[in-house]
Amino acid sequence: MGGTNVWDAEWEVNEEQARTLIGRQFPQLSSKQVKRLGWGWDNTVFLIGDEYVFRFPRRTIAVGSIRMEGKLLPKLEAYMTIPYPKPLFYGEASDEYPTPFLGYAYVPGDFPIGLTEERRALSAETLAKFLRRLHEFPVQAALKCGVQQDHRNLTDIASRKVKLEGFLSKVVEHLSPVESGVIEAYISRLQKDRVEAVNALLHGDLHFKNMLVNENGIVSGIIDWGDLSVGHPACDLSVAYSFLPPYARDVFFETYGGADEETKLLARLIAVYIPILILMQSVDDGNEAIAAEAKSNIMRALSD
Repeated sequence: MGGTNVWDAEWEVNEEQARTLIGRQFPQLSSKQVKRLGWGWDNTVFLIGDEYVFRFPRRTIAVGSIRMEGKLLPKLEAYMTIPYPKPLFYGEASDEYPTPFLGYAYVPGDFPIGLTEERRALSAETLAKFLRRLHEFPVQAALKCGVQQDHRNLTDIASRKVKLEGFLSKVVEHLSPVESGVIEAYISRLQKDRVEAVNALLHGDLHFKNMLVNENGIVSGIIDWGDLSVGHPACDLSVAYSFLPPYARDVFFETYGGADEETKLLARLIAVYIPILILMQSVDDGNEAIAAEAKSNIMRALSD
């Protein structure tokens, strides 16, 4: 694709530069191997030896969230029931690189791609306990660390529905007639315009590219906390629909401590919305495996 993509970077870092920047500020790491792990919209990520991960912002918009993560993530430790990347190294901006960067403990695991429904169901209680504890974190303490409050208008279903229709038209040729039929029928049934606001600390971007599983397919890590924010818990509870099979949802919500119908409605909507975004990006990248996983997440979210 020509022109500027929404995910084009303002700065790029290669392995050589990352090694230099890290070695200069953290000499104790200078002998370790540096390997690029990947890059998201906002950060380029490197594996340092096999113990640490460093994230370098690629865009101005990501700088605030790196600073906020550095402050808030260490405070979450007492609430965490699943391994997460805890910040350990705080890199400063310099002449060589214009922004701060962060080094975290490496969380091992595989992305949950192509798991059977039975395997997924094994994580129902694990995920519910994790979210119950995370959502208990004091909102005021989070806001003090610079977390944004509902900057995505999560409770505005009407506008999200309009966006969803726009996304669907972009990817419809990559869906089967059955898939697009199911999604269209769902959108047309969505009659509610908004739900009541509720405030909890959110991971904010809980989907299969930010989750890790162990060799048994059980969730063993939650990564990429750049979207930490305060807003409606349904945003995170969307994993009950996108990740878990329908028969595992009851035990999930029981363990979590219940959720009202509005929360479930919004959770399901976000469980369709996020994978459609991932599908759009994977179509651009030509990544078949991610596209297939995104589609199966949507279909799972829309099955009862």
